[in-house]
Amino acid sequence: MNSELPRATLRRLRAIDWSDENSAWRHENSRARLMREHLRRAALWADHCDAEQSWPFFDLAEHVDPAVRIPADIAVELDEVLRGVGPASVRTTCRAAVRWALLRTGSPAGLLPDLPDPYEPLLALYERGGGFFVEEFIDLGGAMVRLGTMESNLAARPFLTLAPATLDALDAEGEITYYAKIDETRPRSSPRGIVRRRVDEGRTYDEAFTRNLRWEPTEYLRQYAPGHNDIDHVEITEAEAAAFIESLTKRLAGF
Repeated sequence: MNSELPRATLRRLRAIDWSDENSAWRHENSRARLMREHLRRAALWADHCDAEQSWPFFDLAEHVDPAVRIPADIAVELDEVLRGVGPASVRTTCRAAVRWALLRTGSPAGLLPDLPDPYEPLLALYERGGGFFVEEFIDLGGAMVRLGTMESNLAARPFLTLAPATLDALDAEGEITYYAKIDETRPRSSPRGIVRRRVDEGRTYDEAFTRNLRWEPTEYLRQYAPGHNDIDHVEITEAEAAAFIESLTKRLAGF
């Protein structure tokens, strides 16, 4: 069995600083979004595999193909990487991600259903500030996420933009509201641009995501009221803002 993909997953785990509290705080917005997306994807897979009792932090390969086993040499390295890492749910999902990589490598085309990768959001979350603790809420060391039910997570809005640059653009302090700039030719689904309003410690910051691929100060929201100019704006979700950021980034990069 080709071990390239599981070893790549192992390298990602080895590079994580599990005690980086500053990174956890700095990336609290994107980590919360990644956790919500994991809960949604885990619910999709648990529903498909009749694994409701195992949701949300579980070894999916055990339900898809229990015969898949991590080779001894990789298992030894994985034990070393996870030594001292806690809690158990974090260790379980790390091992599960490596085992899932093995399953993907050895599965014939068409064997797995057309569902999103179950562990990529968690791996990205770990890389942006370490693990989590599950209490009344899921504590991410900077953000708190409600677990909800499997049913509520099945109905959650997908968040498919996991590129690091896009996630970075979501991280900022304060309460954030996003807006899309639209007109007759550029609807909400393909806006002219996006702006956000951040309120942090009583101060308001208005920023536009520019072609420089960063947030820069703007007077747009102060100068224009909705419905009173050729270019209007409407409130959008964080996921819609992320989709625009990723689309603009790819377009300017020539993809």
